[in-house]
Amino acid sequence: MKKISKTGVSGLIFFPALVLLFLFLLSLHMPWAQDHSAHQAQKTVSEKEEEKATVWTCAMHPQIQLPKPGKCPICGMDLIPVKTGKKKTGEMPGSLRELKLSPYAMKLAEIQTSPVERKSVSVHVRMVGKIEYDETRLGYITAWVPGRIDKLYVDFTGVSVHQGEPMVSLYSPQLMTAQSELIEAIRTANNLKRGKISSIKTTARQTITAAREKLRLLGLSGKQITEIIRRGRPSDHMTILSPMSGIVIRKNALEGMYVKTGTRIYTIADLSWVWAKLDAYESDIVWIRKGQKVEFQTEAYPGETFKGEITFIDPFINPKTRTVKVRVNVPNKDSKLKPEMFVHALVKAPISAAAKALVASPDEATKFPFVIPASAPLITGKRAVVYVAVSGQKGTFEGREIVLGPRAGDYYLVLSGLQEGERVVTNGNFKIDSSLQIQAKPSMMSPGGGGGGGGHMQHGGMSMARKETGTKSPAMEIPAAFAHQIEKLLDAYRNISGSVQAGDLTEIRESFKKFGIALDSVNMNLLSGHPHMVWMELAMLMRNDSVIGGNAKDPEEAKEALFSLKKHMNRIRSQFNVSLSRAQQSKAHNHAGNSGDHSR
Repeated sequence: MKKISKTGVSGLIFFPALVLLFLFLLSLHMPWAQDHSAHQAQKTVSEKEEEKATVWTCAMHPQIQLPKPGKCPICGMDLIPVKTGKKKTGEMPGSLRELKLSPYAMKLAEIQTSPVERKSVSVHVRMVGKIEYDETRLGYITAWVPGRIDKLYVDFTGVSVHQGEPMVSLYSPQLMTAQSELIEAIRTANNLKRGKISSIKTTARQTITAAREKLRLLGLSGKQITEIIRRGRPSDHMTILSPMSGIVIRKNALEGMYVKTGTRIYTIADLSWVWAKLDAYESDIVWIRKGQKVEFQTEAYPGETFKGEITFIDPFINPKTRTVKVRVNVPNKDSKLKPEMFVHALVKAPISAAAKALVASPDEATKFPFVIPASAPLITGKRAVVYVAVSGQKGTFEGREIVLGPRAGDYYLVLSGLQEGERVVTNGNFKIDSSLQIQAKPSMMSPGGGGGGGGHMQHGGMSMARKETGTKSPAMEIPAAFAHQIEKLLDAYRNISGSVQAGDLTEIRESFKKFGIALDSVNMNLLSGHPHMVWMELAMLMRNDSVIGGNAKDPEEAKEALFSLKKHMNRIRSQFNVSLSRAQQSKAHNHAGNSGDHSR
């Protein structure tokens, strides 16, 4: 057996070791190794996020917020972590509805804002209707004496006639008798000219005057009466003349007909002015006023605009169509507009600060209303939510419930909740609302926040837990001075309850306005931290109730506002430790209960 040297053995050991080292280094650059490294890194990031997340919530029920992973108690889904971040010591959000976004998040959400401003806006009211005759410019040719029609000078409708033009030749024995009386009176007066008795002469002259007046009342013109006197003999025929210029629109008689006194023979219309009779919807009546300018177009003249002015609005509504007739006077010098033409009209009604239509009042015209773009409010039912950029805090937005007036084109009027110069979110507001909803803060779809308690994120889980178990959340401690202010507010609330029960609308509006004044006088600086934010939320909602009640159109609307106010006052009693005497509590409870029953 051949003997192997030490050098050969060491070479055999070194070569396999070199190959193994090469394969290990190569494996580090293989895809499976990279995936494994990425997975480890992702796992590390995920673990860090979970460590950073202090709240676990349900994607379908964001009001569920727990301090550790688990299952949703409502739907059983796995809870997901929510990044909360940690605020600096002593730093508190200014509102329960506040949300702060990073520049990158704002860019992703495509946030855009517009200012709240006073601006001249108008409501466009569209109506349809048709052209009709001006009833004040219609003339009628009638028989003033009974007789027989011997000749009609106009034998078809649509003919244009002029004032004084012959229309009818009428045979009338009664007219002949009246002419004979005039001729005989004139002969008698002529025979008495040589007489010396002045009283007889005076009587003769009075007889002539009476005979002339009788013929005038029978329909003869002054020129025709003069012709009878000149001729000196009566005639059994009379010619009826046109009393005005216009178009013959109706012919009610035929030649040879016997007519009585008052029988209508022709109807004549002056078409130099016409009426446009328009149908306005019941909901648009508030924007329509006498004196407003109207523009309209017809199918006969496409592209041509005619103008007129509203002169009359019917005092009643058609019960079948729920519309009201609006009459517009329109000049028609060139006779383009024909009766029965269909028209499409537009009224541009400028709006005042009181959300009423303006006509020509210079004092009111200077008071332009507060408006926001129509894309700013998120409207659900009777609630309207906007998101306002917090001044001096870039990327911070707070939600507000506001009271909207009517929509005017691309704008909404704002009756309460915003100040001039504030900026509201017009694009990206749905994304902000969704973020607040995920964090269990008050939002459009969840006005009460997570558990309906109106609390912010740290308290949402507790509120929900108490709601599920049926326990009440403890009241927040507040200073005695602030509790005294709330007692005064309760007095104003009880006054509203009494006025609503009485049913006097003027008193109801006044009591709501006094409540708003009392609410504004509350010094919220006496509170701090979470109680301060809760009060700001409730004050905002109660202020809206006071505005709605102060502008109530009827007692029923006021009852609805009182019912909403009652719920907010109950939240004040439950969330703040307000010290009231038993008598005060009983009185407040009775008033609120009775008013609430009426509201329902």
